[in-house]
Amino acid sequence: MSEVSVNSQMLGLKDVQVHVDDHGGPGRPVVLIHGWPLSGESWSEQIEPLQQAGLRVITYDRRGFGRSDKPSSGYDYDTFADDLAGVLEALDLRDVTLVGFSMGGGEVVRYLTRHGADRIRNVVLAAAVPPYLLQSEDNPDGPMTQDLADDMESQLKQDRSAFFDDFTTQFFAAGGEGEPLVTEQQRQDAIRMAEQSDQDAALGAMEAFGTTDFRDELPKITVPVLIVHGDADGIVPFEGSGQRSADAISGSEVVLVPGGPHGLNVSHAKEFNDALIDFLTRDPRGVTA
Repeated sequence: MSEVSVNSQMLGLKDVQVHVDDHGGPGRPVVLIHGWPLSGESWSEQIEPLQQAGLRVITYDRRGFGRSDKPSSGYDYDTFADDLAGVLEALDLRDVTLVGFSMGGGEVVRYLTRHGADRIRNVVLAAAVPPYLLQSEDNPDGPMTQDLADDMESQLKQDRSAFFDDFTTQFFAAGGEGEPLVTEQQRQDAIRMAEQSDQDAALGAMEAFGTTDFRDELPKITVPVLIVHGDADGIVPFEGSGQRSADAISGSEVVLVPGGPHGLNVSHAKEFNDALIDFLTRDPRGVTA
């Protein structure tokens, strides 16, 4: 396999520069797509275990977040999926596993229905927002009420720092309440990543993950799918998201992590990594390209 050095560099995706880190590894590629409002750095607990399992690990910062450019527009899932396609094409990645965390799960679904699965081997939806978060008459099982969505938007507009401080606590707490199940340093790292986001990007992406309907897209997925979720996720509850996605995707597998909050890839890193690596290495073709 050819080596593409993109560490600490920027890859041009149309008119926007998206920061990509190719962490390396001996085998086929795994692209990790972060959640809101973080960055590719949020995958720190996964990089080494995946490399040790024989995989090549790639992370990137979504436009408007982390170290990527922060344009005034483009915070919708069609554009996010096109950016993901740009990463795969720029690095010429094939036989890829896509792992989408939280809002990143929407990118995975939209990429498959918009760009096809020619480059994709399998996918993982981790604590992911599909099929449709916003509760409505047409979507009574959506876990996010309009009042909650409006309240989140209002708080983010009024005081970003206070909002991120509260949100990261809920992010890592069982049921979204009580003490975080991570160290204070890990929570502070999440706050630092959140503060790197552009305000227009944070608000635009919030609207995108709350109001985008993936229900018609999920049954069209034909590659193998693993759904990993914490049973104590208070941000994106399993019953209204992961379970419904599993019901909609034929042949999908589910790993429900006991006690796992929304940020289970950090709080329950071993359980998360074990599920991920088992799914990726169980294929009789192995992990090599």
